[in-house]
Amino acid sequence: MDIMADNVTSATIERKPKVVARDVNVYYGEKHALKGVSIDIPEKSVTAFIGPSGCGKSTFLRCINRMNDTISTARIEGKIEIDGKDIYDPALDVVQLRARVGMVFQKPNPFPKSIYENVVYGPRIHGIARSKSDLDEIVVSSLQKAGLYEEVKDRLDDSGTSLSGGQQQRLCIARAIAVGPEVILMDEPCSALDPIATARIEELIDELRSNFTIIIVTHSMQQAARVSQKTAFFHLGVLVEEGPTDQIFTKPRDKRTQDYITGRFG
Repeated sequence: MDIMADNVTSATIERKPKVVARDVNVYYGEKHALKGVSIDIPEKSVTAFIGPSGCGKSTFLRCINRMNDTISTARIEGKIEIDGKDIYDPALDVVQLRARVGMVFQKPNPFPKSIYENVVYGPRIHGIARSKSDLDEIVVSSLQKAGLYEEVKDRLDDSGTSLSGGQQQRLCIARAIAVGPEVILMDEPCSALDPIATARIEELIDELRSNFTIIIVTHSMQQAARVSQKTAFFHLGVLVEEGPTDQIFTKPRDKRTQDYITGRFG
C-alpha cells in the first residue's frame, strides 16, 4: 500500500542523534514491559513509534522525560542520554529535564484557566519570563508556532477548555513550546481528534520539526508515514526494527514488521 509521504527520504534522517538509548529495560513490579531497547533519535526530525496496543511504545516514550518515575512499581534499567548527558543521573534536576523535554498527551488537557494563562504557566514556574511584556511575547510566539494565534488572538482571556478539540490540542502544543524545549514527546496526539483537526496537527508537526526533535507514538501507520522521517516498530516490549520511514514501510527486514504493516496482525 502506498502511504508514503513525498518528502520522506532516507537522506532526511542523516542527522546527529539527540536522544540515545542503550539496553533500556522497564519493569512494572514483576512485569517486564520493555526489553533491551536501543535506538538513536536524530535531532530536528520526527521519529514515529508504531506497534500494537500494549507493545511498550508509550512506556518507552515516558522514559525519555522520566514520567515513569511517578509510578511506584516502575523500575528502569539501561541508559538514556540527551546530548550525551545521562538523564537518569541522580544529580540531574528532573524539573529541568521536563522543561527540555515537553509532552503532549493523547487527550487535549488544557488547564481550566484562560488561553493566556495556559501558555504562561510553564514560563512562570520555571522563572523564564521577568516581566509582563516578556510573558506577552512568549504567548504570541508560542501560539504562532502552534498555528493557533490568528484563531484566538482576540480571546486570550477565554477559558482554554472553551476551544474545540483540535484547538485545545494546539493550545497544549503551545504550552509545551512556551518553556523552550528541545524535544517534544507526543503520545497519540490525534487519537481524540476528527480528520480535519488531525490534518492540521500533522501539518504543524511538519512545521515544528525544523526547530524541535519530535517523537510521536501513533496507532496510525498512515500518520507515521506522513509525518516521520524515522520509524521504530515495537512488539511485545521489544524494539523489532527501526530505520528510515520509507525503508520500514516498503522494505522491512523483519517478518513481524511486514506482518504488522500489511495488517496480518495488530
